[in-house]
Amino acid sequence: MLEPLIETIIDSLKLLPFLFFTYLFMEYLEDRMTGKTGKILQKSGKTGPLWCAVLGMLPQCGFSAAASNLYTGRVITMGTLIAIYLSTSDEMLPILISEAVDPILIAKILLIKVAIGMTAGFLIDIVFERLLKQKRAEPDIHHFCEHEHCHCGEGILKPAIRHTIQIFFFIFLVSLCLNYVIEFLGTEVLANFILNKPVIGELLAGIIGLIPNCAASVIITDLYLKGLMSLGAMMSGLLVGAGVGLVVLWRVNSSFKDTLKVIGILYVCGISAGLLLELTHIVL
Repeated sequence: MLEPLIETIIDSLKLLPFLFFTYLFMEYLEDRMTGKTGKILQKSGKTGPLWCAVLGMLPQCGFSAAASNLYTGRVITMGTLIAIYLSTSDEMLPILISEAVDPILIAKILLIKVAIGMTAGFLIDIVFERLLKQKRAEPDIHHFCEHEHCHCGEGILKPAIRHTIQIFFFIFLVSLCLNYVIEFLGTEVLANFILNKPVIGELLAGIIGLIPNCAASVIITDLYLKGLMSLGAMMSGLLVGAGVGLVVLWRVNSSFKDTLKVIGILYVCGISAGLLLELTHIVL
């Protein structure tokens, strides 16, 4: 009974320094980007899905939040918003780095997310603006509010320590539960579990990804690294996982129907991409 606990403690402690330095770097990036994010997004125009998808993969939690605010103010298009949501890495990147995953594999995952975000973003704008003949709404800046979750006045050290501790304990709890499940059921049983089943795995992973919390990406990434989730299912969950951006969208978007539309499109894009990866048997 103690073996899974000891194993989890040792593995988690090994991750601690990697998590800290990763989050310290992330806080540095966010500190440098604060105040610039909104300007970048506002200038995106019709090419928004192209390069906002690239910027979306940067480890900066405020980007998806700023995008939600600007979309609500109709400063950016739905295509640009979805492109950012799909490409944002949330907690996936620090976990992959802390687990010493091959940098080439990490780069491939990020590039796939960016490519899917760009493609989906342009297609969405084309469908709404050209096929459905919906004109782009005029910007309504009074709906825009600063919600970038920056840590002004705190510097970068305190937020990095706080975030490291929060994620460390969450990873510890998730890993502990998984290790006990593996101990009692065995890896073969879990490898054939529903999350590894075609179609069903992608659908369920997409639902998990919609949870607007870092827990979703932590669980999905951890399951994939342990070989308990297929690449298609993992990508479905991580593509849908827009993190704090969805929370901000629910809060600031005055149209409940429009918010549901955005989430529905995001979910369909995420699981469709995951199913496509599964069908093409792509191996990273």
